[in-house]
Amino acid sequence: MGDAERSLTACSDDIETLKREVKRLGVLADSLQNKCEDLESRSRRNNIRIVGVPEGPNSCSTTSVADLLQEAFNLADAPLIDRSHRSLQSAPKQGQRPRTIVARLHYYKDCATILSQAKEKQRIKVKGVTISVYPDYTAQVAKARAAFNGVRQQLRGLEGVRFGIAHPARLRITYNGTEKSFLNPEEAQAYVTQTITPHAARTDRQMPS
Repeated sequence: MGDAERSLTACSDDIETLKREVKRLGVLADSLQNKCEDLESRSRRNNIRIVGVPEGPNSCSTTSVADLLQEAFNLADAPLIDRSHRSLQSAPKQGQRPRTIVARLHYYKDCATILSQAKEKQRIKVKGVTISVYPDYTAQVAKARAAFNGVRQQLRGLEGVRFGIAHPARLRITYNGTEKSFLNPEEAQAYVTQTITPHAARTDRQMPS
């Protein structure tokens, strides 16, 4: 009986040791995943995604993309493009939407200028087509930012409210001179519902988000 008890005790100790190790490895895996996500996000900082450019020979070459952006945003000089390519999908059949172009700009200031204008214009007519330009977020960041869409929609048109999303996915709301930042959409929604909507008047003019 003594041997059996000792064996059970040893097994119990081993299980507890394994539990602690699994927990440690889980924390390490989460940390590594967050670091990888951060590195990928930083590597895309100078990237943009261009939607609506028809498929065709050299349609996504660096020269073609630079010329397109210069004309679309009335830039003094064509931006320097390090590389550009279509999204990694099968080529569309006739009548289907063209693949998105992903372009990396050499200078961040050019990227920031283009994205700022694209946000204001939203849909840009150039060379006989309508295009849209967006930041090149990772899937995780895009999902996190999209989680705030409901709150942002609720804030649009409220008098005295300014809001926007800081990189990577932090909603900033300024109301009555006080700025609040939120990483959690539920917390942001609670703040808006309890503090802003009961008091802020709605206007016809929508503020930029």
